[in-house]
Amino acid sequence: MLDILQTILVTLLTLAILVAVHEFGHFWVARRCGVKVLRFSIGFGKPLLSWSDRSGTEYVVAGIPLGGYVKMLDEREGPVPDELLDQTFNRASPRSRIAIAAAGPMANFILAIFVYWLVFLNGVSGVAPIVAKVDAGSLAERAGIIAGQEFLSVDGESTPTWEALQLQLLNRIGEDGEVHFTMRSADSDVVTERSVILTDWMHDIEEPNPVRELGVTLFVPEVVPKIESVMPESPAERSGMLAGDLVVEADGQSVASWQEWVELVRNKPESPVSVVVERDGQPVALTITPERKLDEESHAYGYVGVGVAMPSWPEEMQRTMQYGVASAAVAAVDKTWKMSAFTLSSIKKMLMGLLSPKNLSGPITIAKVASSSVQYGFFSWLTFLALLSISLAVLNLLPVPVLDGGHIAYALIEWLTGKPVGEQVQVWANQLGLVLVVFVMVFALYNDVLRL
Repeated sequence: MLDILQTILVTLLTLAILVAVHEFGHFWVARRCGVKVLRFSIGFGKPLLSWSDRSGTEYVVAGIPLGGYVKMLDEREGPVPDELLDQTFNRASPRSRIAIAAAGPMANFILAIFVYWLVFLNGVSGVAPIVAKVDAGSLAERAGIIAGQEFLSVDGESTPTWEALQLQLLNRIGEDGEVHFTMRSADSDVVTERSVILTDWMHDIEEPNPVRELGVTLFVPEVVPKIESVMPESPAERSGMLAGDLVVEADGQSVASWQEWVELVRNKPESPVSVVVERDGQPVALTITPERKLDEESHAYGYVGVGVAMPSWPEEMQRTMQYGVASAAVAAVDKTWKMSAFTLSSIKKMLMGLLSPKNLSGPITIAKVASSSVQYGFFSWLTFLALLSISLAVLNLLPVPVLDGGHIAYALIEWLTGKPVGEQVQVWANQLGLVLVVFVMVFALYNDVLRL
């Protein structure tokens, strides 16, 4: 129950920040262009809280927290007194309307830059992408990549961490052609160049893992079966297992890794297991009966309710990048630019059929990721907030009627031709755009439900 409440609160906070910043962009520029703002709303539906300022603008917090809007004075929405005609949105110059429409996405870009600046000021940590294993017959093996090598760059872009490597490879989804890698051998300064030929790479894969698709397993420290936590009232607690215990034997077989222990437990639902643990240097015999649970496909598996003590990464594999005030700002702008380009490229590939539409995510996935990012810490959540802000900005700039990009397109046509787009044409286009947006939202929600 507490997890559900946390997910809801974190999601609402995340969306409220994104919407407030976006709509404030429209609001701030509209006022400076001389357009009267009637209402600034966070959320839709019945107002829960409202107040007005001396300019007559009503500020609203509404009951449906799935967006927001800025309502401006407009003759198309009702009669306007003669003395206020010069403050209507529809009579503003095309240049002013473009500025007002673009201000929302620009505010989201600025938010992303600011958030990334905070993240970079705090320092960015990661783990070096070092090859642990190469699958036989894989793309990586054919390219001559071997265990022990470190990925230094992909297509000339530095890849100091796992995240950087994954992002560079994700840029090549659905593409043909050559990918160039710079590799460094273990315990050596020798640098080698390797390349892989791609053909429609991962275009039909849901939730692609590009490193695995190359046939590479990256190095992770061995996870020994040492217990870090025991859930209250779990089979493990009832058996007498304690945090700090090291599992050394189960049903007469030695247990060397956490994976071996997990597989043994999962295969023994409701079957007693004789376990020997090492506690304070001494062997202790226990009998534990895993509880029976069902997975997503209704298959039974065993559960004992313990958490693993995670190993620390070798110091030589840890990468920490520190930034000053100025360098963090430069890095933040660069990161925002790259993530914007990646988002736009992904949309293009999805429309061209080069990327599976199953990768499209909706509010349920956003809620889950927002909640889990908080568990990893404040700066992890900030990074997710920046990514969402970029996605919101890019999507709103698409030239789709009812989105900001559609309003920009209308104003650009008027600016170039000297004639406004006909009202009937705008009505038809807006209806089509609304249907398209609703369809995408429903499809994204459908993908969310399938993932559940």
